[in-house]
Amino acid sequence: MSRIKLVAGVVLFILGSVYLDVTLRARTAYYEGEKYVQWHNDPSKKKAYFDALYEKEKADLDRKLAQGALTKPEYSQRVVLEKFRRDEAIAESSLKYAYHWYKTAVELFSPPESRWVRLSREKMAQTKELWKKELEAQKIPYEEYMLE
Repeated sequence: MSRIKLVAGVVLFILGSVYLDVTLRARTAYYEGEKYVQWHNDPSKKKAYFDALYEKEKADLDRKLAQGALTKPEYSQRVVLEKFRRDEAIAESSLKYAYHWYKTAVELFSPPESRWVRLSREKMAQTKELWKKELEAQKIPYEEYMLE
């Protein structure tokens, strides 16, 4: 009898752990989607975020140059690359990323149908429509399958 209780306890623990893990991952994906929606609503926050990342990378490159780990031409190339990455990240559609984060929560982290999955499902449809309007405003042609 105690073996059965032990096995049942282990199975319940594993199932509970999986449920908790999937729910927490869905919550993380939902909040990532929310971050990108906030960046769409206030692009200055997005710019500040990527500017800070650029400054951090540039400081690291400055340190490596001072230590002699990089030559001047390598340093210049890497700084240009980091500027390009920053500029591309700022130019990317925040709605596109928000949609895909919500989609991740819905497709990868359900079942169970947690609160975060339900919220993501609602926001996913709204965000996709906003993204389509953004593409149309920029006169970027697209087909529905391209958005998936």
